[in-house]
Amino acid sequence: MSSHPIVVIGAGLSGSAAAWKLSAAGRDVVVLERDEPASPFGSSHGSARIFRYAYPDPFYTDLVRIARAGWDELEASLGTTLITPSGALDFGGRRDPAALASVLGELDIAHELLAPSEAADRWPGFAFDGPVLWHEAAGVIDAESAVNGMLRLAEAHGAVVHSNWTANSVLKRGDGYVVVSETGAEQPASQVVVAAGGWLPSLLGSLDLPDDIVFPAVEVRQEQALHFPYRDPEAAWPTFIHKTDDLQVYGLPGGRDADFCGQKVAIYNGGRVIPSALGHDRVVDPAQRERLVDYVARTLPGLNPEPYAETTCLFTNLPEEEFVIDRVEGVTILSPCSGHGAKFAPLIGELAARLVTGGDDVPARFRPLHAKVPA
Repeated sequence: MSSHPIVVIGAGLSGSAAAWKLSAAGRDVVVLERDEPASPFGSSHGSARIFRYAYPDPFYTDLVRIARAGWDELEASLGTTLITPSGALDFGGRRDPAALASVLGELDIAHELLAPSEAADRWPGFAFDGPVLWHEAAGVIDAESAVNGMLRLAEAHGAVVHSNWTANSVLKRGDGYVVVSETGAEQPASQVVVAAGGWLPSLLGSLDLPDDIVFPAVEVRQEQALHFPYRDPEAAWPTFIHKTDDLQVYGLPGGRDADFCGQKVAIYNGGRVIPSALGHDRVVDPAQRERLVDYVARTLPGLNPEPYAETTCLFTNLPEEEFVIDRVEGVTILSPCSGHGAKFAPLIGELAARLVTGGDDVPARFRPLHAKVPA
């Protein structure tokens, strides 16, 4: 067996969670990050990601319950709060609040299904277009603090984190691997965990995987989010998802990113498709800005429809909005993305650690590569 460390490529939420869990289990870990942890060029920067339980698929709702225990553990280990309670609203005909309420009821998660007039009385900052689901256990994740906190814990267990180290390829060598950088530097590895987010399409062809492994189609989008000021600075704003026939919009309190005085609002999968994160230019699309401003003016009267800040980020989408958490030989690939993976970060780290250490209890739906590997 190779004496080299387990190498984690990528220091976003998934990579840092894997490093934390592996190092806590006594494994020797090296993290390679092409920029800085929670890089603004990736998907894990900033202080505002939605934590919610409302899914039409009970599988994911149950997975959130499991992940919440991991967040509790992480917060206790760091002595800080990473999920700020806010509650969540779901509305719009295609969001189907009644179906979501049924799932929450099935799993005994507190919720209310409200008529639009009832919801408007409680949240006058919204113009509701039908029934509204409310569940109070939702909140806002501080993604950047979570990444940095998990890496601190990993380092406390002996992990080494290298920033500005761009992995270009993974090659088999002896009974292990070597990760080669853009400059030709080499990092030996016993196993490799690839948590590259939007850079995954650029790496897939260079992972030295068996020829018969076919990875699901990966689509990377450059998304944009605008921050709109609250008309009433004292009002308590929840997170929300609003889905109609032609638009899906989500929003959440912007936290530190928005100086705590505005709501972050974005169109789900509304950004342009790019080949990989290498095409991320961080320029907000003027047409998308106009669509969001118009949406806020019509649907969120509690916000001033003039944005005071804006940002871009990456969505790395897989078919059916699913995840890939799978291992082929000594390479474990984490792509728990599709715009909703942040809330599962500590659990993703645990699942990655199980795969690396030979476990086989990762949900089968996350293992499309494993099914193609001969026994």
